[in-house]
Amino acid sequence: MLSLRNEIDRLFDDFGAGLWRQPLSRRVHSLFPASSEWVLQPATELVECDSEYRITTELPGMAAEDIDIKMSDGTITIRGEKSEEKKEEKEDYLVSERHYGEFQRTLSLPSGVDAEAVSTDFANGVLTVTLPKTPEAKQKERKVEVKSAA
Repeated sequence: MLSLRNEIDRLFDDFGAGLWRQPLSRRVHSLFPASSEWVLQPATELVECDSEYRITTELPGMAAEDIDIKMSDGTITIRGEKSEEKKEEKEDYLVSERHYGEFQRTLSLPSGVDAEAVSTDFANGVLTVTLPKTPEAKQKERKVEVKSAA
């Protein structure tokens, strides 16, 4: 057991003793960047359905007028800015994980999107962008049979 303990101690020593044995040291604070260093990237999903593609992006605490969507050259860009709420009263934050500032998310569009029929919906902090498929894109799909090698 002593040999195992020595090996584990050596592993942690190699990994960085200061980090594990002094958890409140300056090194731990360097793991968490200052608020100005955070890069805002909203959680986003791109899903393919039978007749459309759907992009869903989580934008809590934002209003529809704070969001800008542009499409060009086979990409869609969702950008916006989440403003910090200013209050007059003095508060001493112990931990703050809320992020404010500008964000931008650019995604490549799949081929066969009908750019003229794109629609959006923003409710409860979730943006949904619906990208209908062109009739040609719907017709190009075909099922391929999978055969097992016996």
